Parts: sequence; structure tokens; C-alpha cells
Amino acid sequence: MPDRLSKADALPPCEEHARQYAAVRNAHETELLEDYVELIGDLLKHQGEARATDIAARMGVSQATVSKMVTRLKAHGLVSSQPYRSLFLTESGEAMAEMSRRRHAILLRFLRALGVSDQTARIDAEGMEHHVSQETLDIMQRFTEAHRDA
Repeated sequence: MPDRLSKADALPPCEEHARQYAAVRNAHETELLEDYVELIGDLLKHQGEARATDIAARMGVSQATVSKMVTRLKAHGLVSSQPYRSLFLTESGEAMAEMSRRRHAILLRFLRALGVSDQTARIDAEGMEHHVSQETLDIMQRFTEAHRDA
């Protein structure tokens, strides 16, 4: 007979367990969209334009991959473009980019406050920003603000 599991180690009720997996699946569906619109927004802000070649270089993917993603972003109403011009965020794209940027910044500050190295914090924040709840983000932000001067 296996050792008794603590309540924290027990399987959650079926419906709750299904909601957990659904939340992760939903996060995976929007993860790339959020990464692309955040990068496009950053390129527009820092370089004045967001070209597919720059996106490919910064994402470490081919231009064909960027082209497929741009088609997807357009279908979702997040970006617009004109022939021979850079990409532009729509109002919806800008809102998504800002939300993603804000989540990323909270996570980055939180991880740094815990003592995580900058390089590791940047990598971890990039993955976590898509999977953390608003409740957890709010607590992380309060923690970081409370420990700013400590």
C-alpha cells in the first residue's frame, strides 16, 4: 500500500482537474500570438517599424514562419500591413501587446526580487507570462512592491 498522500498531493476533483488542463490549452493557443504582437509593438516603439526580417531574426525563426504567423495575426484582427511596408498593430493587437508586456514586466520584477539571475529571469518570465493567472500576477506585484525597498 503506498504511503498516504497529503491533501495537497491528492488529485483534485474531476471538474477542477479538467479546468486546469483547459486553462493550459487556452494559454498555449494564444501564446505565440501574444509573443508576436508584443515583439511587433516593441519593434515599432524602438525602431519605428516592424519588418518580417527583424521579427524572424529576433524570434529565431525563418521568414516563412513569420509569414504564416502574420497571416494568422491578420485573421485574428491583430495586425495590418501594406505591400512593401512594415507591420502595424491594430487596436486589438496593441491591447494584447500591452497586456503581454505588463504581465512580462511583473514576472520579471518578481523573479529578480527572489534573486533569480537576470538571464534566467528573462527566459522564465517569457514562458510564465502566458500561463499565470491574474490573481497570481496581482500577488506577485504586491510582493515586489512590498520588497522594493527591502
